[in-house]
Amino acid sequence: MRHDEKKIVKIIEELTVYFFALGANQIRSEINRDGKDTILLFQANYNPEYVANLYYLEEYLNCPKNDGIEDVYWELAGSGDPGEASQLLLVGMMIDKAEIKVSDGFVYLKMYKRVRE
Repeated sequence: MRHDEKKIVKIIEELTVYFFALGANQIRSEINRDGKDTILLFQANYNPEYVANLYYLEEYLNCPKNDGIEDVYWELAGSGDPGEASQLLLVGMMIDKAEIKVSDGFVYLKMYKRVRE
């Protein structure tokens, strides 16, 4: 498996761990690759007690992409304590863009990642 594929797996792993920490018991992920473009779809429910944790989700996942940090730290995704914001910031630095929707007790994420040469 190439590094780019491993990075995608780490992104899904980190989001899964994060939403388990928020009380999720329904999680769905999908990966669609087309050449250099990858779209990651992620859906999870959450315990309403943790709704405050979702307020910064868009900010964390849409932080500026940082190829240097991605190259050095991508293997650390999924290794922190569940629910840590720093892990979401790392995911945000690994993707190009995220669209987030919260509705009816579920979070819907659509994330875009372009593979570099």
